[in-house]
Amino acid sequence: MYGASAQLRSLVELTRRGTITAVADALGYTPGGISQQLAALERSTGVELLRRVGRRVELTDEGLTLARYAERILTTEAEALEALARGRGEVSGVLRVGLFATVAAEILPMALRRTGEVLPGLTVRSRDMDVDEVYDAVASGGVDLALGLDYPDVPIPRDPALRMLRLYRERFALAVPAGAMAGAETVSLADTAGLRWILPPGDSYYGRAVRTACRRAGTEPLVEHEVTDTAATLALVEAGVGVSTVTGLMLRLRRSRFDVVALRETVERHIVVVYRAQAERRPTVAALVEVLRAVARPPEGEEGEEGERGVL
Repeated sequence: MYGASAQLRSLVELTRRGTITAVADALGYTPGGISQQLAALERSTGVELLRRVGRRVELTDEGLTLARYAERILTTEAEALEALARGRGEVSGVLRVGLFATVAAEILPMALRRTGEVLPGLTVRSRDMDVDEVYDAVASGGVDLALGLDYPDVPIPRDPALRMLRLYRERFALAVPAGAMAGAETVSLADTAGLRWILPPGDSYYGRAVRTACRRAGTEPLVEHEVTDTAATLALVEAGVGVSTVTGLMLRLRRSRFDVVALRETVERHIVVVYRAQAERRPTVAALVEVLRAVARPPEGEEGEEGERGVL
């Protein structure tokens, strides 16, 4: 990023992330560099965009107004550059992609390799983030598109400004310490009453989805360890600490020695790619979405999609 574009991007990110330090981490600058960009933007506009409150800064009304227009300006700039590239018969430019750890390990390497083969003019810059943050990151313009998760039991709130393409669906099974359910081919969530669970916090979409499914089956999971990291969860199950839910993609993240038992109830999640509705006209976005559709294959036994599109 250079000049005014960098300054506007810093302002937009500040509306989402709340602190200059967080903006610096997200954009790869130092906090001092972000402060300088915002100060330069204030000088060029001639209005106060920020005010200091204690040790923090907050946007003024003028700052919030400019941030709303800044997002449109940055989108228009990207579209203009792509239109020029399209006139040369190229799909070229830079796309910022948000993703979470599991797809970063499984899908991103394949997508980057495929992009290099079929879209040599396209540069992909990825950012690892909490899976529940990717939707806000797309909506705010922090990234151009993102790979995320949607749970039928606790769906992400739909926003007409966003589009969602479901790549495939995964069904959850139960991960149990080796030998704990010897001989069992299937188990009901109702049968887990009294077992110790390892789950993400209840305010996360994943944590709420599993708790909702358990309650529908007539039981309340006894969560003794709230863990968000998938690899750590699998390690705890392997150590005999408790049980958890897993999918094929999660199992591919880390080799583990525990038993996986099918659930009688249908509990699933959807792997999705999310982008802004106004970005549908951008050739780079459309091209990368097609690459993701091509390389994001469900693990054996899971169900693929025919490209069903829905509004998020």
